[in-house]
Amino acid sequence: MPEVKFEVDVDSPPDEQPGANPFNRWHPDIPAAVEAEPGETMRLEALDWTGGQIADDDNANDVRDVDLSQVHYLAGPVHVEGAEPGDLLKVEFLDMGVLNDRCEFGFTGTFSRQNGGGFLTDHFPDAAKSVWDIDGYTVSSRHIPDVRYEGKIHPGLAGCAPSEELLEEWNERERNLVERHEADPESIHNHPTGEEEPGVANLPTTEGAQMGEMDPEVAEEAAETAARTVPPREHGGNHDIKDLSIGSTVYFPVYVEGAKFGVGDFHASQGDGEITFCGAIEMPGYVDVEFDLVKGGMEKHGVDHPIFEPGHRGPHFEDYVTFCGYSVTEDGEQHYIDSHVAYRRACLQAIDYLKKFGYTGQQAYHLLGTVPVEGRQSGVVDVPNACSTLALPKGVFEFDVSPGGLEESKSDRGDLVVTDDPLG
Repeated sequence: MPEVKFEVDVDSPPDEQPGANPFNRWHPDIPAAVEAEPGETMRLEALDWTGGQIADDDNANDVRDVDLSQVHYLAGPVHVEGAEPGDLLKVEFLDMGVLNDRCEFGFTGTFSRQNGGGFLTDHFPDAAKSVWDIDGYTVSSRHIPDVRYEGKIHPGLAGCAPSEELLEEWNERERNLVERHEADPESIHNHPTGEEEPGVANLPTTEGAQMGEMDPEVAEEAAETAARTVPPREHGGNHDIKDLSIGSTVYFPVYVEGAKFGVGDFHASQGDGEITFCGAIEMPGYVDVEFDLVKGGMEKHGVDHPIFEPGHRGPHFEDYVTFCGYSVTEDGEQHYIDSHVAYRRACLQAIDYLKKFGYTGQQAYHLLGTVPVEGRQSGVVDVPNACSTLALPKGVFEFDVSPGGLEESKSDRGDLVVTDDPLG
């Protein structure tokens, strides 16, 4: 086993960790907590993305009340010796997993409308939770019976620090987006069912900011411009790509000396799109990484965003039931080549289908967020309809989920835990 260079205590809050403090902002001045040489291998651990706010119980109130200012506690930053702006940092994910000696469960949540909602909030406005047992790489849930499968384990978040210039660019363009939305909301986005959506961007805030090992006297001032970790950007970030799993190699653009790599937000499994927002099987975890450098790699390969080569370990499904969606809302409103609307419709078709087998809508929703479904933009050229598809692997179910198996496979499969109480 590689040496653990960043360790966490899942029973302690994020700001009371036994070693180096995790960080949850992107800023070039956050000091490195770990040093690495090219070719070096090490183990990095991270808390779950909420910092331990969600319990292994049958009550969804903790999902309802989760503090969204406390998010994404990352291991690092890692200073890689010799990394310079313009290089590519080559990171190989040799292994990853749950912290078996400290935590053996994961969770999935549907956020309530009052607390951010999600992809299908208009259909599922209340907070809900499913808890998953993690046995090695295999997952199952008491809240969603008759499903057991090998998960597509991966870090939802990984990347390198931005330069000061890139950070200023992020803040300016996201601030401009917010201002345009405030002036004319429908010019930026219009929810396909007319429901109000969360804000269009998460601008810098000192609330909940954890600046790693930065001097407290300068940390708060830096947090005023430090970028939130919520979205993906040019440096990597919160891409939530399920295929960045064991054996994957990722090439991250380097924007500062030493690269200052960070990683976290581990998922035991996830479907394409992470559609419930807290949609993967969230967990604290570890990753064994090997670092290397491609000198001048950004210009050499013509990239200023990450590229990756997926690994070949993990579940290999062959049989799927696939659902189609088009750029027409549930209310019959025609949109133009809108893959967002089309994927919503594919997901809703899959949910209605699974309900026929005895799952509730919330259970089906969580299944699509956690099972490694294959989402595709299958067609974007035929006006006016984009075609998006969602392929559900049949092998995750302990019964025949194909259309021909419906009559024999119908069953009452209970429900997960849901609360319709107002925010506490």
